[in-house]
Amino acid sequence: MNQILIIYTGGTIGMMSDPVTKALVPINFEQIMDNVPELERLNCKIKVHSFDTVIDSSNMNPEIWNELARLIKKNYDSVDGFVVLHGSDTMAFSASALSFMLENLDKPVIFTGSQLPISAVRTDAKENLMTAIELAKAKKNDRARVPEVCIYFDYKLFRGNRAFKYNSSKFEAFRSPNYPILAESGVHLRFSINDIRQPGTEPIIVHNMVANDVAVLKLYPGISPKVVESILASDVRGVIMETYGSGNTTTDAWFIDLLKKAIDGGKVILDISQCKVGTVELGRYETSKQLKDIGVTNGYDMTFEAAVTKMMYLLGQSNNPLQVKEWLETDLRGELTIS
Repeated sequence: MNQILIIYTGGTIGMMSDPVTKALVPINFEQIMDNVPELERLNCKIKVHSFDTVIDSSNMNPEIWNELARLIKKNYDSVDGFVVLHGSDTMAFSASALSFMLENLDKPVIFTGSQLPISAVRTDAKENLMTAIELAKAKKNDRARVPEVCIYFDYKLFRGNRAFKYNSSKFEAFRSPNYPILAESGVHLRFSINDIRQPGTEPIIVHNMVANDVAVLKLYPGISPKVVESILASDVRGVIMETYGSGNTTTDAWFIDLLKKAIDGGKVILDISQCKVGTVELGRYETSKQLKDIGVTNGYDMTFEAAVTKMMYLLGQSNNPLQVKEWLETDLRGELTIS
């Protein structure tokens, strides 16, 4: 019989309405189990680890990612898969971070949560939790069907570092426009076999997330030199630059000069698009050719969440900007498509 570890961090899925204040307050996992008696009919053994203090996902940080990674490492040989109950607001950040931290992963790590508390009459929590467990234990020829860090929400399984939350009021909260879904839940679970990464034969390596000296520069028409300079001159080693279209920026001399000064000073600047669909193509237009020439790094079709967490991960692996740049432009965990 398969054994699944559920890691309960918090989030809307584990909330109930306070009878006095009517505000949503956290509950313990035993109360979640009380609301989903169907769990006892699943053909698997369920272990549970609850955080001592359950958290709102808005308080997520690298220390908690490290705790999640340690829990997975500690239990890796004794279970068949993992389900992480997590608030949806920062779920894509956490799933992306764990995808980089868990090298050579060959077991499912499925993040899920809900838009409504599990105690609500019309909740999406029950289906999300039940199917996430089914996906975590799914095997074929004694091998995990989805040996990746994933997000399951509203009948769809996404690669964790390809998804982002796009809607705060629909059950269909996540999308992955630049990569196909890995599985879909209906009458049967249907797996997109050709889109699922297959692990190698090397043992798992669990990395710590130790660097968070990353800044974000989001461009907009009329952005001033003072704003750009304050971000580029800040005490960070990496900058995520959200650009227009296929990676384009203003060609004003002051802007290019500030970028070049930052890069020459050892900062890594990663170019990702503000568009949710498509990819960065440095050099395709004149407005991005200069970026390529001065050493801006191509983020291709990475999500913002994957870009931030990959930058954090790599800055913790190397102090060499050229090495970090090379790794950023390399597909490590299925997070980008190189044109």
